[in-house]
Amino acid sequence: MHMIPTVEHIARLASKVARLVKDFKSLEKENDKLKQELQQKSAEGDLLRDRCRVMEQQLNLLLATSGQSNDSSRRDLEKQLNHYIKEIDRCISLLGE
Repeated sequence: MHMIPTVEHIARLASKVARLVKDFKSLEKENDKLKQELQQKSAEGDLLRDRCRVMEQQLNLLLATSGQSNDSSRRDLEKQLNHYIKEIDRCISLLGE
C-alpha cells in the first residue's frame, strides 16, 4: 500500500514536468518570434531614421536655394556641407595611402 502513493506521486511529478517542458518549448518559440519581430522593427526604424535625415537635408537645401531659409538653417546647411567636405577629404587621403 505504501507503493501506490509513491507511484502516484511520481506520476503527478512526471505529468507536471511534461507540462513544464511543453510550456517551456512554447515560450521558447514565442521568444524567438518576438526576437525576430524586434529585429525587423529595429531595421525598419533605422531605415525610417535614415529617410528622415535625408529628407531634412533635402528640405534644408531647398530652403537655402529658394532664399527662404533663416540664418540658423543656413548655418546648419553650411555646417553639414563642411562635414561632408571633411569626410570626402578624409576618404581621398585614405585612398592616397
